[in-house]
Amino acid sequence: MPQSFVTFSRNVFIPLTNVCRNKCGYCGFRRDMGHPEAKLLPPDEVAAILSKGARAGCSEALFTFGERPEEVDGFSTWLSELGYGNIIDYLVDLCKLSLRIGLLPHSNPGILERRELEKLKPFNASMGLMLETAGTVKAHEGCIGKIPLERIKTIEYAGELKIPFTTGILVGIGETWEDRLRSLKIIRDIHERFGHIQEVIIQNFIPKPYTKMASHPAPGINEMIKTVSTAWETLPDDVAIQVSPNLIPPGELVECGASDLGGISPGTIDYINPEAPWPNIKELQTMVSSPLRERLPIYPQFVKKKWFSSEIAPLIPRLCDAEGFRKAYK
Repeated sequence: MPQSFVTFSRNVFIPLTNVCRNKCGYCGFRRDMGHPEAKLLPPDEVAAILSKGARAGCSEALFTFGERPEEVDGFSTWLSELGYGNIIDYLVDLCKLSLRIGLLPHSNPGILERRELEKLKPFNASMGLMLETAGTVKAHEGCIGKIPLERIKTIEYAGELKIPFTTGILVGIGETWEDRLRSLKIIRDIHERFGHIQEVIIQNFIPKPYTKMASHPAPGINEMIKTVSTAWETLPDDVAIQVSPNLIPPGELVECGASDLGGISPGTIDYINPEAPWPNIKELQTMVSSPLRERLPIYPQFVKKKWFSSEIAPLIPRLCDAEGFRKAYK
């Protein structure tokens, strides 16, 4: 069931901080305060990444960071040295900076309250939060931010606020097949209520050295084919199914329903999976039989609905073609 075309976006990956209140058994990104690699990117470093992305023709600034880092002792001192009382206010200013430089922000801050989403909405073209699983898994023991109902609540708040949204499931972290199916049905039901979910990521677990799940097996291609096929059968037609081409060969997954290959960065690595380099666009095309089409972080249907703020609006005609996709970059 090949798609008529497969979409992707061109982005820069900004790992704002790797300090996180959660301690997931599979995460190789998180660092404790005091670890030599623990960091909070200052504004000048973020500006340099954004400018590099703009020069490379990117349309998206992907802000990713640990959830509620202020709850980790010592982190608030870093923020206060930059003049901020919380990470969300800092993120708002960095999103404004991104817009000034010419990139559309897409933020993944973890669980948020409705008021925090309201604060971020004007300065983000889209936002995201992986559901991961609606089940209870050992990998999430002691992780307050991985309580499924809390993550569902954030996704629902985004729907109430009409924020174009990305979510998804993480395959192979100890969940059952029933958990996977229930997760997809929950996402479907939320979208049917609010209409804001633009893509669902079906992401395969990759074991990371020095984590609790370092020896846990990754899901095979047949398991991913089954999961993507089930997602295609379960989710509404207007929700894209995304797979990660730096983590798994996407060809067969596109044949069974995947229609998007996510963000491809010409200038930054995948900081969550640093061992897995992004393919360039030419390499990406060799991985799938369908033609590629570049999109923005906000999908065409939401461009046409004008689900963007007055702060975002000036960039839309600069970056977007008449159909709502990325204007050809020269």
